[in-house]
Amino acid sequence: MTEDGLRIGVDLGGTKISVAALDRANRKRFSARRPTPAGDYTAIVETVRDLVEEARAASGIGGADGAAAAPQSAPVGVGIPGALEADAASTVKNANSQALIGRPLGADLRAALGAKVTLGNDADCFTLSEASDGAGAGAGVVFGVILGTGVGGGVAVGGRPLSGPNRLTGEWGHNPLPFRGAAGPGRACYCGAVDCIEAHLSGPALARSWAEEGHAPRSAEEIAAAAEAGEREARAALERYADALARALATVINLLDPEVIVLGGGLSNIDALYRLTPARWGAHVFHAGAGPAQVKTRLLKNRWGDDSGVRGAAWLAGAGDGTA
Repeated sequence: MTEDGLRIGVDLGGTKISVAALDRANRKRFSARRPTPAGDYTAIVETVRDLVEEARAASGIGGADGAAAAPQSAPVGVGIPGALEADAASTVKNANSQALIGRPLGADLRAALGAKVTLGNDADCFTLSEASDGAGAGAGVVFGVILGTGVGGGVAVGGRPLSGPNRLTGEWGHNPLPFRGAAGPGRACYCGAVDCIEAHLSGPALARSWAEEGHAPRSAEEIAAAAEAGEREARAALERYADALARALATVINLLDPEVIVLGGGLSNIDALYRLTPARWGAHVFHAGAGPAQVKTRLLKNRWGDDSGVRGAAWLAGAGDGTA
């Protein structure tokens, strides 16, 4: 890390690659983004390299004594929409950007950048950002949730990311949706399983549920807007969604007992979820007495919005050891 505490974060998404440089005070010194080259692994690595070099060139800031920093030595954190093998090369074993799968992305980026590079799941980066200086700052255990095109999650304990030997911490989106009861036929998930949380709680899943109820097609955002405007059927659809979300998060509370759950992704902008979901999850959280559990976990909206992923990757750069 440089004298200024400079660290560089990269959010490598399926459609765009973002970069940001943060200093010791967590101020953004530089940011930029470019489209993700579709299906071209070499071009993806080159785009990341070019963006990091731009960040280095723009972030040569002096220290408190006026000495010039050495931005080329700044560590780099990279968040990807997928999972990594626990090997020295940080081989990608699953990702929405299929060009990355099976590739030694960590090793290739370290060679291209000539710097310490730490890779992590994008939901882990989001969680780290929000646990460090976002909505969950100061909480002992934070569970971060991505509700968007897919459903992901991450865990931070004491402001640091929690990881395990399988690099699957927080991957709640591909557990079965709990407490479904006699809820009709199962819904297939792209992963090959049936009734995954993602298959019921992603944005496309909400739109699918709406269409299956016989309504004209609408996006998740359009359903939420109609519900906010007071449309009865849209409000009922959103309440059913909140009920499913409450059931899914209740299992997280039973397992982790987090102080804070932070929502991210496009559906995190539905303000009604922060009221409807906690009102329902007590019925499914473990308790020994009669009536719903009195749950102290707080459900909060993210602080940093679209910046959470790239900020979290920068935080990961500062916390990582360059081998993940």
